[in-house]
Amino acid sequence: MKVAVVSFGGTNCDRDVVKVLEEMGVLAELVWYKEESRLYDYDAIVMPGGFSYGDYLRAGAIAARTPLLDKVRDMADSGTPVLGICNGFQMLTESKMLEGALLVNDYPKFLCTWCYLRVETTRSPFTSLFDKGEVIRIPIAHREGRYFHNNPKELWDKKCIALRYSDEMGDVRDEVNPNGSVDGIAGVLNDAGNVMGLMPHPERAYSFLLGSEDGRRMLEGMCESIR
Repeated sequence: MKVAVVSFGGTNCDRDVVKVLEEMGVLAELVWYKEESRLYDYDAIVMPGGFSYGDYLRAGAIAARTPLLDKVRDMADSGTPVLGICNGFQMLTESKMLEGALLVNDYPKFLCTWCYLRVETTRSPFTSLFDKGEVIRIPIAHREGRYFHNNPKELWDKKCIALRYSDEMGDVRDEVNPNGSVDGIAGVLNDAGNVMGLMPHPERAYSFLLGSEDGRRMLEGMCESIR
């Protein structure tokens, strides 16, 4: 099994993801965005967080228009698992691989904090090791993380909402929504369920020494689906 971790100028969480995957016994390699032809050698793709192109224009907007994203789309269409974390999520929405958009937080400042999340579906590799309704704990770190969709009911009908911000008991309330995302949405899926984007950083929650192992379980689910 080989996992590609994509890097752009401004990506800063790529090596973190590689380290977590390697500690799980997975062969993970960095793939520079100009090496898009290499992607076909991998079984899964992770698009990590950071500030590609300095978030110029909009977060993820320029990266979403590179040839690499065309290759990612081709592989996703063939069933390859694709995980977009934070800036990677922004790229997936900007490239229309996922519905919706990521806007500036309600409080328009960079926000870095731990969050509780409620798992809304287990129909994807990334949530397959959780129970529906389970509350997990993963940190966020973003300025443009407010998820928006014109009609979130469509996402509910298609079971494309993967994660929502909640309190420790799993209650979704405005008071625990850190960025103003519609319906408290923290992560969404494509229709097939093999592509997921989320604003929280699972690579920062892979060990109890860091405060949680819930992020590791997300990556383990991805790897088990390949095996």
